[in-house]
Amino acid sequence: MTAADSADAWRRLKAAGRITGVLAGMTAGATALSAGLLMRQAAEARRVIPLAEAPPPRGDGVYGAKFGGKPLGLVILGDSSAAGYGVHRPRETPGALFATGVSRRLRRPVRLHRLAVVGSMSSGLPYQVDAALEYEPELAIILIGGNDVTHAAARAAAVRHLGDAVRRLRAAGCKVVVGTCPDIGAIQPIKPPLRWLARRWSRQLAAAQTVAVVREGGRTVSIGNLLGPMFEADPVRMYSSDRFHPSAEGYARAAAVMMPTVMAALGEDERTAVAETVRTLPEAADAAVRAPGTEVSQAGRWAKLRRHPWFGESRHWFGSRVGTTGAVPAVGYTPEDHQVG
Repeated sequence: MTAADSADAWRRLKAAGRITGVLAGMTAGATALSAGLLMRQAAEARRVIPLAEAPPPRGDGVYGAKFGGKPLGLVILGDSSAAGYGVHRPRETPGALFATGVSRRLRRPVRLHRLAVVGSMSSGLPYQVDAALEYEPELAIILIGGNDVTHAAARAAAVRHLGDAVRRLRAAGCKVVVGTCPDIGAIQPIKPPLRWLARRWSRQLAAAQTVAVVREGGRTVSIGNLLGPMFEADPVRMYSSDRFHPSAEGYARAAAVMMPTVMAALGEDERTAVAETVRTLPEAADAAVRAPGTEVSQAGRWAKLRRHPWFGESRHWFGSRVGTTGAVPAVGYTPEDHQVG
């Protein structure tokens, strides 16, 4: 190469560098502008979502005491979706739904402790785990992620907190099932373009949560893609009066999707999955957020994806069936199902 050629090549590189710098600057500026707009939209969405009128009902206590024997210890961790904000009766909360379903399936008492906190982000999980370990639970169910999206929390930190929570619980001999981040883009008060970005962030966080949980020995269930379209199609039935949190029927549907994985974690997985594949963990996590109701668990150095036949069936796991009026009647529910204390 001649000196002239070298000089010409150097000039082209410098020109390319200037163009790249300008484009990078424009991209950064656009990103900052978009972030500012999106954060203003998020703040506006939170203003139009009514404030909590009262804390969610507590369903702590023993379920299925009539079966006798030592109760299985169950703890519910996470945010308002785990606490059951939006419903008015203890039996309608996720904790009560899971406790009733597990008790009736195992024919064994279940002692429930709800430690989830309304408004919690993943950074609050260490304190919830501290409290949970005092009860020496056999099963922990975690629902978390929505507030990490709406508050633009650092995804890496949120995932790390969740992974640490699962690791600590598993080290104590506790089975862990995590319902990954829901589809925040389905929430009505959130408008475009925040809705589109929120949907993308939700899926990215759900995939990252899946990787972290399965690596630490837990199981995940993808609920975002399942509940998002369902909630968008029938928001009156699926959402509570605040248009943000699920209604009693919304919680029942979410619990029904997770119940097969909960039972599998407890060693009660007698039905054959309708679909089952083995992939690398990152591939499994990506596939799970795209397929509703998919369970991801560890299979040696690989990850197993499963879809269960319970998907779409009547919600009789909990002694109730989803009616056409939007209510979840407590068919078969008796005071003996739940003993406070």
